[in-house]
Amino acid sequence: MTRYSFDWVDAFTSIAFGGNPCVVVYDADRISIEDRMRLVRETRLSECAYIVPSEKADFGARYYLTHAEIPLAGHPTIATVASLISRGLVGPGSFTLEVGAGVLPIHVSDDLTITMTQRAPEFGQSVEPRAIADMYGLNASDIIGTPQIVSTGTAFCVTLLRDKDALRRAELDPAKLGAFRNTIDHENASILEPFLVTLGGEEVGDTFSRLLLVPPMPPEDSFTGSATGCMAAYLWHHGYIENPRFVAEQGHWMGRPGAARVNVLGPRDAIVGVEVGGSGVVLMQGELVLD
Repeated sequence: MTRYSFDWVDAFTSIAFGGNPCVVVYDADRISIEDRMRLVRETRLSECAYIVPSEKADFGARYYLTHAEIPLAGHPTIATVASLISRGLVGPGSFTLEVGAGVLPIHVSDDLTITMTQRAPEFGQSVEPRAIADMYGLNASDIIGTPQIVSTGTAFCVTLLRDKDALRRAELDPAKLGAFRNTIDHENASILEPFLVTLGGEEVGDTFSRLLLVPPMPPEDSFTGSATGCMAAYLWHHGYIENPRFVAEQGHWMGRPGAARVNVLGPRDAIVGVEVGGSGVVLMQGELVLD
């Protein structure tokens, strides 16, 4: 039997049972890829984080869904750093974290807010509003502008909805999502989802979003930090927001409110990166035992 230390962390929240939960496993280079994905299925979470050695950064981590690796995942990044803080391995200051998408600059403020700098966005394929609307049982008129594939490490189809009524009415059709993925020319098309956003938060935020998922994933993600970076770049680039600094909210309708401080770096036509920051709460600690 081999034992691995782990922390269960709620990310993008300062309170227990808020935000998005993630299990962070240490010394995980000895755990097989299949077992990494099995643990995600066992926990019923959307993703788990595995700390591994890195020759390029101060720390290394890899993130897995139930069925695949995800190059960049926001809430596992916040969870990983919150776990490192709780174990006294890092404190306020800056360091680097290597993930599947490359090396992320990380900064921890004196109040332990964790900020990752996601890379410059790649603006990809535009998608007909009707195609997204049909996938969610919405009307094309519920969508503002043109949805677009955007990646700051992991790609999402950012879709701006007219209001929260449309956001509440959205119900994902798994078969139509599968057909949609087949029309996307992107290396991560098999795990790509639309990220639905509206302007105006639920509490103190400036935006509110949802990410609906299909089995074997949970039905909805409570906070999606990688998609938040893509969304921020899209809104700033296309002129839908006046200030590149704002607060993004997600998860409130699930009873798991989460928030991120966002800052898009650079002018609208030459974005060089996106800062996405939040807090994390270590909820549980223990050992994973594998044969």
